[in-house]
Amino acid sequence: MPSLLLLGAGHAHMTVMEAIPRLIERGHSVTVVGPGERHYYSGMGPGMLGGHYSPEDISFPVRQMVTQRGGTFITARATRIDPQRKHVVLDSGQELAYDVCSCNTGSHVPSSIVDGDATDVFPVKPIENLLAGRGSIRRRASRGAVRIAVVGGGPAALEVAGNAATALTQTGAQGNVAMYAGSSFLRRFPARVRELARKELQKARVKLHEGAYASAVHTGEVVLDNGERYEADIIFTALGVVPSPLFAASGLPVGKDGGLAVDAHLRCTEYDDIFGGGDCIWFTPQPLAKVGVYAVRQNPVLLHNLAARLEGGPLLTFSPGGEYLLIFNTGSGRGILHKAGFTFAGRLAFMVKDWIDRRFIRRFQPH
Repeated sequence: MPSLLLLGAGHAHMTVMEAIPRLIERGHSVTVVGPGERHYYSGMGPGMLGGHYSPEDISFPVRQMVTQRGGTFITARATRIDPQRKHVVLDSGQELAYDVCSCNTGSHVPSSIVDGDATDVFPVKPIENLLAGRGSIRRRASRGAVRIAVVGGGPAALEVAGNAATALTQTGAQGNVAMYAGSSFLRRFPARVRELARKELQKARVKLHEGAYASAVHTGEVVLDNGERYEADIIFTALGVVPSPLFAASGLPVGKDGGLAVDAHLRCTEYDDIFGGGDCIWFTPQPLAKVGVYAVRQNPVLLHNLAARLEGGPLLTFSPGGEYLLIFNTGSGRGILHKAGFTFAGRLAFMVKDWIDRRFIRRFQPH
């Protein structure tokens, strides 16, 4: 029985997991390895920080999804892929064999500037950290004023800052939120998006610092590269994301960011029985932003190609598609919507995002 091994139970593997019964009917076994029994949808994470969503609202019970469909779920992380032996080594020491392996191991926030002993510091990935950060805000608020810092100047930092301010307001405690955005806030985005984002931060009473990068994060302190130091009780780090180190550690081909190098079929450029999708890959035909929309678009192609590789059929080509709809959740039920030069901010923007996100969650959650 040909074996399909899925490393990671994230966005790019949702359709594959949904199709487990069909794959089994066609004579294949399916095993999924994931770090936890639930997978959190990153697009709704800031809303969980701001109290708009519960953890159950934004997560998939992936173990249940897999086992109810006849697959095997193993709670672990892959530490090495041996493409010659077609084996994967897990952090538990267990080894799994595969005929075809697909990787959706996600990404993480670099921690190089964070003191290893620092407390109350929350990288924005994994998404569960945002729930822990919300709990910390509430605990601190019960004792007095709370100073919150967000390190980063991109979309994730914007969303976390706005929703951290919302979480603080909900406690009724005094305090402040400051964002340390590096050289320039949202520098890769159009001027209109940056303008509206600044206004949203002002509404949320978030103080924006630009012109210097954070060089160190310690317990209770953010240090900038110009020598300035700022005290904070709770610190969120949103410094961009990088793929899992699994691929470089395994000697597999990787791209500039360390992601698994894949071709237009989402297939490893050197091994035709390894595929990948989502944040963990480097798409060699063209660089792709680390946004969930690409993982969602990869779903049907990945499902087809994994089945085709198991059965000796032809592969499909993945096309990233055109410009995607971008909506930021800026907290307090507000957002910024942008697509093809059309941009606006307010409650309607968040309502559109909320509808899209909830529809995606409902599709894959068990009924």
